[in-house]
Amino acid sequence: MASSSFDIDAPRWDQTTFMGRVKHFFNITDCRTALLPDSRLDEAKALVESCRAGSVPPGTTEEQLHYAKKLYDSAFHPDTGDRMNIIGRMSFQVPGGMAITGCMLQFYRTVPAVVFWQWVNQSFNALVNYTNRNAASPITPKQIGVAYITATSTALATAVGLNLYTKKAPPLVARWVPFAAVAAANCVNIPMMRQQEILNGIAVTDENGNKLGHSKKAAVKGITQVVISRITMAAPGMIILPIIMQRLEKYKFMQRITFLHGPIQVMMVGVFLIFMVPTACSLFPQRCSMSVSKLEPELRDSIMSQYGSSVQQVYFNKGL
Repeated sequence: MASSSFDIDAPRWDQTTFMGRVKHFFNITDCRTALLPDSRLDEAKALVESCRAGSVPPGTTEEQLHYAKKLYDSAFHPDTGDRMNIIGRMSFQVPGGMAITGCMLQFYRTVPAVVFWQWVNQSFNALVNYTNRNAASPITPKQIGVAYITATSTALATAVGLNLYTKKAPPLVARWVPFAAVAAANCVNIPMMRQQEILNGIAVTDENGNKLGHSKKAAVKGITQVVISRITMAAPGMIILPIIMQRLEKYKFMQRITFLHGPIQVMMVGVFLIFMVPTACSLFPQRCSMSVSKLEPELRDSIMSQYGSSVQQVYFNKGL
């Protein structure tokens, strides 16, 4: 049985190591949690909050508390504690991503198909980026709209432009166009959706969680890491799978079941994403850090005047 002193927020795995973070994200990106009803998620939140208050219900085991924390981390925003929309959760990345990516890889030959699936993908990405933003930096509906239109336009321009450019290129090159479009759009979509953090800075704290101020440099570092993670998440499936499909399509049995090529790609993308979603999320610590010496001069001087040399690092939530 769990004691009332059980620290439910203590990391179950070492978050300072890559493998520890992989285990953590395998846990909270489990797509089965996306199927649970809101009532079950709210029960998990209530159990987590009662444990934080030092009141663990009698008969509750540590395993039950760990599972409640898993559901809480998968469905509730780390900054606000609000339940996130299901499509934007990282636990929905595998089912949502496999369907959209599989279709992008299958329907890449015609411009209308490219336009439609890139639009669907960017709509999905915009919702994921907004859902997993650093909630301490609010964004207006107008800024959301501008970010969405800019990212979608970037993806469409890249995809259509490369699609036309590669018509005389080897077939495999054309199959890689969706990845180029996704990578280019991620470089625009995420910074645009989180522009408030870049313009006004992101809240930074000391190691004990005491707020020290806002830093634009910290925001740029966190957002850059998120962009790298998102591109890494998509890369294996969108680069390796086209090679596999091109070779498989040479076999007669595959030529007889062309109507199944789409579902096959969707399922194969799913296999890649099951491993790549937690791996990509684990590339960098969720609680990002930065040396005080690398902060803006004003913030650095403010910290030095208040704390002297006792604070050498600042910490912030980089988002996902």
